[in-house]
Amino acid sequence: MKENKLVEISMDFAVKIIKMCETIRGHYSLANQLERSGTSIGANIHEANYAHGKNDFVAKLQIALKECYETEYWIELFVKSEILDRENAKKLYNQCGTIRKILISSINTAKKNNN
Repeated sequence: MKENKLVEISMDFAVKIIKMCETIRGHYSLANQLERSGTSIGANIHEANYAHGKNDFVAKLQIALKECYETEYWIELFVKSEILDRENAKKLYNQCGTIRKILISSINTAKKNNN
């Protein structure tokens, strides 16, 4: 099932974000923002599995999607600020993009099935 795979991927992504944020020196408030958005993706996906109906399910996935976009922003900001190496950040950025694509597909499917 797509949602179970999504829970797995987002948990793995959150762990990588936490570990990466631990290596950042200085800019702690920015690293905190990245850590919060990067871990929130999986938390909202997990919470969606316990939603009170389809509308709540879709709403939780939409929040996860917004957090995904925010996380991509922070990763790119860290790269452009030369706080993160582009090569290391690329793996995280790609994984975040994969999660984003699955979320969009899941949201569209849930909305279609809700009608």
